[in-house]
Amino acid sequence: MFKNKVYLSIGSNIGDKESNIASSIAMLGSYIEISKIRSSSFYKTEPLYNENQPSFLNIILELETTLTPFQLLDKINEIEKMLGREEKRQKNQPRTIDIDIIIFKDSFIDTTELQIPHPGALLRKFVLIPLVELASDEIFPKTNIKIVDLLEKCPDTSVVQKYIIDKKA
Repeated sequence: MFKNKVYLSIGSNIGDKESNIASSIAMLGSYIEISKIRSSSFYKTEPLYNENQPSFLNIILELETTLTPFQLLDKINEIEKMLGREEKRQKNQPRTIDIDIIIFKDSFIDTTELQIPHPGALLRKFVLIPLVELASDEIFPKTNIKIVDLLEKCPDTSVVQKYIIDKKA
């Protein structure tokens, strides 16, 4: 069966952020339809838009899947719910986990439920910096521009720092 390369953005700013992200990766890896998972480094990032909340930990995950974009979205919604994310929530509020599909192969989807490529990705350093780590020379869909070059043009001025996980804790 044909596999699609996908990039997900995963973030957390409530509770044990490292554990929330690690749990989401483990849950994604438990699905037989998902394989070849690779993670960027972890990044500590300032919240955008609603700045009155804790900082985030963010990563980009690269994976291959035989799922369709909407099937993958269903799995993501299940994982977010299992990790305590509320279904009814205001935009840009603190959350235990946030998983967004950034790129799904060369798919273009624009529905109220799902937009691919993710419409905010090019405006967010917390997406582009870890994405460059995994796919710097790949062309971002709909742009004809390498991801590394998009980062240079990104208007986001927020602080995004590589986060070192304390293995002693």
